[in-house]
Amino acid sequence: MIERRGESWWRKASRGPATILVVEVAGLVAGYASLGLNRARALPHEGEIYELYLRPEYQGIGLGHALFNEARRLLKSLGCEGMVVWCLEDSEIAANFFRSNGGVDAVEGMEDFDDVHLKKLGFIWN
Repeated sequence: MIERRGESWWRKASRGPATILVVEVAGLVAGYASLGLNRARALPHEGEIYELYLRPEYQGIGLGHALFNEARRLLKSLGCEGMVVWCLEDSEIAANFFRSNGGVDAVEGMEDFDDVHLKKLGFIWN
């Protein structure tokens, strides 16, 4: 995912309103999170983690929890009350991660990737 984003995405993301957190291990970007204000205005939660990604070789050693907790702390420090995170319904690892961190899968939506329509789950924290 890190390489798939490409240089133009990273440039745009670093200049936009979202905050980007990066986990680096021995000079290699092991993962990242992007976060900011909730884009789903129908939800009362003010903050949103837009993306949270770790390279597979760095999963399961606590870096995801550290990145997630820092993103939550940062949103709270910005005054955001509550938070939402979306993941694709068929991403069992991500869904279990968010549940294990106290998220409640309370809302559903659709995500479009070209001509493919996929169901997504919205996990909330108050």
